Amino acid sequence: MSALNRRALFRAAAAFGALAAVAPTLARAAAGAPTWTLRQVAAGDLDVGYAELGPASGQPVILLHGWSYDIHAFAQVAPILAAAGKRVIVPHLRGYGSTRFRSVATPRNGQPAALATDVIALMDALNIPKAVLAGFDWGARTADIVAALWPERVVALVSVSGYLIAGQQANAAPLPPEAELSWWYQFYFATARGAAGYAQNTQAFARLIWKTASPRWAFDDATFARSAASLANPDHVAITIDNYRWRLGLSRGEPRFDALEARLAQRPDITVPTITMEGDANAAPHPEPAAYAGKFKGRYAHRLIAGGVGHNLPQEAPEAFARAVLDVAGWA
Repeated sequence: MSALNRRALFRAAAAFGALAAVAPTLARAAAGAPTWTLRQVAAGDLDVGYAELGPASGQPVILLHGWSYDIHAFAQVAPILAAAGKRVIVPHLRGYGSTRFRSVATPRNGQPAALATDVIALMDALNIPKAVLAGFDWGARTADIVAALWPERVVALVSVSGYLIAGQQANAAPLPPEAELSWWYQFYFATARGAAGYAQNTQAFARLIWKTASPRWAFDDATFARSAASLANPDHVAITIDNYRWRLGLSRGEPRFDALEARLAQRPDITVPTITMEGDANAAPHPEPAAYAGKFKGRYAHRLIAGGVGHNLPQEAPEAFARAVLDVAGWA
């Protein structure tokens, strides 16, 4: 056996051992709220609320949630990674949980480039030169953008639903009617009625998204309530509405991000080692793997996770998600 193959075997064994060692913790996390430390740090425009697990000296892993979920999507993933020796950072995105804007004057901007710069600011604030990034939904798009624009800050990437970078011009192109139907909420949010409706019915809206995006995920009321509490953030509605309006070209965004958005409009390649993932029952809009595989120019693999796994893959299949993070970290 070659030295390379031996190293790969040792890494696989270590990942398997980490998963086995954390099984009791995984079971406890599944039964209730996670046992993690919540912290705050000033980072760029935000005072970011985040959870941290694992040794401070461990390789940093940043886990990024989506809409309309929160850091509890990683409640079972994070202990697995921490048990494997990783320093796990799970931040609330802008507009979620305890994350707050540091100034009332800062626009409540949900455009993708703004969320990506939040991650860079968080890494700077925590003195993290490079990290493994992993996410789903908005979190996957944000991780993709950071990996594309700042590859020197990214060790490796796990992205649910693959390559999700697109500029306003690309988003302006009409889709087939069936595809447009799946984005119904985006058009709803484009209206004053939609903004008012989301503000009035935020939690009910989130529950509907959870059910429709993951039709075979039998989450209970307690699981939903833990994440839904994060949607009470005073900026959540404004950030959500702005994000979807920006995609349709109805929100200008901030001029300071124009240069970044111009680069993203070119759909830059991602060169860091990457694993993309998809659940076999994801009912949310998502591209087919064949459509984006060519955008990943480093070592790359795609994993389809079977068993009725929907849109919130880390929470529905935490062991598979954690294994992907450990595996891709071993590629770097």
